[in-house]
Amino acid sequence: MTTGADLIAAKLYSAGCRHAFGIPGGEVLAVMDALERAGLAFHLVKHENSGGFMAEGVWHAEARAGKNAPGVLLATLGPGVANAINVVANAWQDRVPLIFLTGCVDAAEAETYTHQVFDHQQLLRPVVKASFRANLGAIDRMMEKAITIALEGQPGPVHIDVPIGVAEGMTEEPSKEFSLPGSGTFFTPSGINLDAARALFQTAQKPVAIAGVDAVNEGAGEEISAFCRRFNVPLITSYKAKGLLDEADPLALGGAGLSPKADKHLLPLLETSDCILLLGYDPIEMRINWRNPWPEGAPVIEISPVVRTHGMHSVRHTLTSRLAPALSALSEGIEPRPTWPEGEPQAAREKLKSDFTAEAEGWGPAAVFHALREVLPAETVATADSGAHRILVSQIWETPLSRGMLQSSALCTMACALPLGMGHKLAEKDRPVIVFVGDAGLEMGLGELATLRDLGLPVIVCVLVDESLALIELKQRNTQRPNLGVDFGGTDFPALARVYGGHGVWIDDADALKREAEDALSRDTFTLLACRIGRRAYDGKI
Repeated sequence: MTTGADLIAAKLYSAGCRHAFGIPGGEVLAVMDALERAGLAFHLVKHENSGGFMAEGVWHAEARAGKNAPGVLLATLGPGVANAINVVANAWQDRVPLIFLTGCVDAAEAETYTHQVFDHQQLLRPVVKASFRANLGAIDRMMEKAITIALEGQPGPVHIDVPIGVAEGMTEEPSKEFSLPGSGTFFTPSGINLDAARALFQTAQKPVAIAGVDAVNEGAGEEISAFCRRFNVPLITSYKAKGLLDEADPLALGGAGLSPKADKHLLPLLETSDCILLLGYDPIEMRINWRNPWPEGAPVIEISPVVRTHGMHSVRHTLTSRLAPALSALSEGIEPRPTWPEGEPQAAREKLKSDFTAEAEGWGPAAVFHALREVLPAETVATADSGAHRILVSQIWETPLSRGMLQSSALCTMACALPLGMGHKLAEKDRPVIVFVGDAGLEMGLGELATLRDLGLPVIVCVLVDESLALIELKQRNTQRPNLGVDFGGTDFPALARVYGGHGVWIDDADALKREAEDALSRDTFTLLACRIGRRAYDGKI
């Protein structure tokens, strides 16, 4: 005999889960205890959203090492569930596998007891791949389904409501080892569609590839890099796909999707290309400039694990497959040849570098990002919060690593960068992690500095201090609206860092920033670098 909570925990452990995050309440105590007994370390956070992002950070670190286990988030009924809506929606849009465990009262009790009680499943269904309610006698099968759904195709969140009576109730139901159905078997495209795609690619003089979140989730960096290098295909990525090809490679054109300044160099390549290859590219990561970026009927080959229904652009040939077998089938027997005889991609790469250099006066947000990239090790993982700084740092920060720059790229939500970085550092303690965040974003999730202290994680936090919601303020001015609701008072962030047990310092020049960043690498607590850049510091830069 075992409890329902023990069955849930055992299945998650069998699937490879070793961490769980959240804030407990009375309705989830049995589940939390079971997770700890099964071997999942439970980490208390200050907000459920942060717990979900920490779970994502762990997942990215483990996925880079070849492990495929979903993150685990725990919340109590009512306000705990409602608090987590943002991070669950993020997992839905950003294709993050997440098991969201929630406590609830038993069905009979819910008929006559209403305090904090509402229909969790109805609230969550629009932003999860599936929602289950645990029942004794079917927990093992339910968990098998839930984990499989979270991981298969485009990954995403799956919700499991666990009644108290089920969590604490005894059952003789056996627990089996988790095995992802079909794991290791891949469909190889064939037939007329493949033949037509091969004919298009074989004759292309100006091929260009765009890779996105699905390529990241498939771990297809090696295959994409080998393909691009063999056939001299320049590669554009979404921000989340940065590093699929080492960004120091001459074929790497960097990240795209949010910066009009970058788009003016990248979109013309698509307009003149005679073969656009979409490699696990999901336009949910892109802004409006990437809606219909080429005309109807353009020579586009898409390789996708799912059928696309977004309507963002047209495609001539679709290969529904994972990338590795599809790229192999597409290129089989085709000889490498020179491409882009006029050198347009290389010219675009040089213009991008020129457009995103450090400020001539020696200080500003671009100077911050260039200085930190110069002194931090190449293998450093960076996370970026939403805001103007994110657009600029995503253009400047080069990474050789897949999952080397983490952010909320589809939902674009604030207060994600710090917990993403914390989760990654928790799972991979030897790799340096730097968090890029605006002052408003840091204040939104400020309580997690206490979590950072309690976990003893030496993360570097770079906060860009301009006392304004810079991106929104810029949009106000561009649309000739009055300044309203975007500016706020200053906070002594270094003092706060010290209060929370870390090292904090004001930064006003690049040399001081480099020194402090280098010192941070050997510190055993977190370091907060408060870079004062002044208001309107992003004008003309993004």
